[in-house]
Amino acid sequence: MEERHIGFEIKTVSNLMRRKIENEVRQSENLTGNHTYILGFLYHQQNEDIFQKDIEQEFSIRRSTATGILNIMEKNGLLKRVSVDEDARLKKIILTKKGIEMHKQAFDKIQEFEKNLKKGLTEQELNYFFYVLDKIKNNIENC
Repeated sequence: MEERHIGFEIKTVSNLMRRKIENEVRQSENLTGNHTYILGFLYHQQNEDIFQKDIEQEFSIRRSTATGILNIMEKNGLLKRVSVDEDARLKKIILTKKGIEMHKQAFDKIQEFEKNLKKGLTEQELNYFFYVLDKIKNNIENC
């Protein structure tokens, strides 16, 4: 039997998930999976000041990647960047009304997708899956 590689399997599953989510979400609006996840993050952090560096850290993406994604989202009217009083160079990121509505629409579709991902898995299997995934993430961070 051929040896399976963790990195390859994770990348394959990630690609499948990204395509599926983007196909589902694009039916209502022209959002990518990254846009959808960022909308969710901003929606759930509305009571806090969120800056680009927070998004970079949350999603483990480079500054240039975050800049590109946020520029597109701002251009599409999903968010806006607002200067803070303490430092005009800092721009906090705020969802627009359109961004909030898009999040709500996408959230329902993502919830359904998550439900389908868990189909046929027991709570014990899910707990073990997340346990192993956390160990893999820790290994990556420490190598």
